[in-house]
Amino acid sequence: MNQSLLQMNTVFVSILIEAIPFILLAVVISGVIQIFVTEEMLAKIIPKNRFLSVLVTMLLGIFFPSCECGIVPLTKRLISKGVPVHAGVAFMLTAPVINPVVVMSTYAAFGNSWKMVGYRCGISCLVSFFTSISLSFHFKGSGLKHEIQSMPHTSKASFKSKFDDMIGHSIEEFFSVGKFVIMGALIAAAMQTFIKTSTLVEIGHGKVGAVLLMMVLAFILSVCSSADAFIASSFRSTFSTGSIVAFLVFGPIFDIKNLLMLMGTFKKKFVYMLLMYTSTITIIGALIFF
Repeated sequence: MNQSLLQMNTVFVSILIEAIPFILLAVVISGVIQIFVTEEMLAKIIPKNRFLSVLVTMLLGIFFPSCECGIVPLTKRLISKGVPVHAGVAFMLTAPVINPVVVMSTYAAFGNSWKMVGYRCGISCLVSFFTSISLSFHFKGSGLKHEIQSMPHTSKASFKSKFDDMIGHSIEEFFSVGKFVIMGALIAAAMQTFIKTSTLVEIGHGKVGAVLLMMVLAFILSVCSSADAFIASSFRSTFSTGSIVAFLVFGPIFDIKNLLMLMGTFKKKFVYMLLMYTSTITIIGALIFF
């Protein structure tokens, strides 16, 4: 029992060490958006058209080197600034996958091959697009559990004053998000320690079973998208390409720590609908294209 607790503690600490740098990056960017980016700036970037806004925000993820550990607070800040909820979701679902850090880690994990990178980014974009468009018909509001009032921008405020406000906001956001990450990391560590992977593998028979199993593993393992490709590549001799792609696509959307952050940020109905659409489209994509 002591050995198991030590193992759980090791996994717990490793998850936190892996997640904290990306959370710090995300809350700082969130602070910059809050203080320095106005609603007018975002209105110029994001088209009014529903479909175009989704396409544009999907591609914005290329410029944000953040994994899923910090994407929820960043998305919350964008939505609070007036970005339509469907556009915010499109950003949230693709940014942890198509950013340069994750692209290169996936490339390296699969033997310097662009094929798996293309599969992962392609299916992620499909999941993001169809999920975002579908949610746009269900939610006319922000979907946030607590609406956030944007702070007024004053041109007379000095840069130092704005910078101090940004730091203050980032610190507040870090502690707000941190409790969900700690709880999620603890649960994930416990599940990794006390639920044997070999037991789950025995369940994953058949094409559909393998896809579902790998999605469940992605949820339980809760590995950051910047490193999950190395875990996925270790299953190449056991599972099909489609099931591995499902692991790589679903994990950055829903894992234990991310689910807790989503539940703390968005309304329950919104999170349930998000889970339904993303899981269904991921399964369909994994079964049709592979």
